[in-house]
Amino acid sequence: MVPVSFDFPFCGDEFRLVQDRALFWPRENALLVADLHLEKASFFAKHGQLLPPYDSRETLERVALAVRETGARRVYTLGDNFHDSAGSQRLEEHAEGMLAALTRAVDWVWITGNHDPAMEAKSGGTIAEELVVNGMVLRHMAKRGEARPELSGHFHPRVQVKIHHRHIRRPCAVIGHNDDQTCGRMILPAFGALTGGMNAADPAIIKALQPASTVDAVVPAGKRLARFPLWREAA
Repeated sequence: MVPVSFDFPFCGDEFRLVQDRALFWPRENALLVADLHLEKASFFAKHGQLLPPYDSRETLERVALAVRETGARRVYTLGDNFHDSAGSQRLEEHAEGMLAALTRAVDWVWITGNHDPAMEAKSGGTIAEELVVNGMVLRHMAKRGEARPELSGHFHPRVQVKIHHRHIRRPCAVIGHNDDQTCGRMILPAFGALTGGMNAADPAIIKALQPASTVDAVVPAGKRLARFPLWREAA
């Protein structure tokens, strides 16, 4: 099967949704993923809630596939890479080998989040709190009032719609645009295997993207990219 990807313009550049949850930036030959939450299962196991301990393997397999599909030479992770700062110390041997192979194969940059502010790059890569790449701010959580183009994660947005009497709930990107639609900020869906989601229309998400004139959910639908209006500035 040929992988389906979805190209769309954002802030004067071209981007591509890959595997519904990753963002490819052709100009930078970079793949962006948010909220991997590696070792979430082992975190819960420590607290008595036993889950199958293979979430990190599945998540890293997805990342490796997205790298192969796009040919990306750099990966930016937008925070909450591990479910807690000590997560990198709990990686089992197989998952640690997978991660080490990925960080050797590409230029890997970890941006830290609220779950893993003190994480270590035990298996390679470099660490930053946030970055500016070609005028685009990369951080974990959208900063209200940010006037520059921005890519972030944190909220795990999912669009919830009703089509032909069916309720559909799927991971999505959320984009807040300025008045003339030329630029804005985007919240990526969570990429990790054990990540839940928040309603993309939740007031917390809308608030985080202010100021904006419009806020839309963007989600693959069949062979096209669908947009769902979430919020419009009052006239």
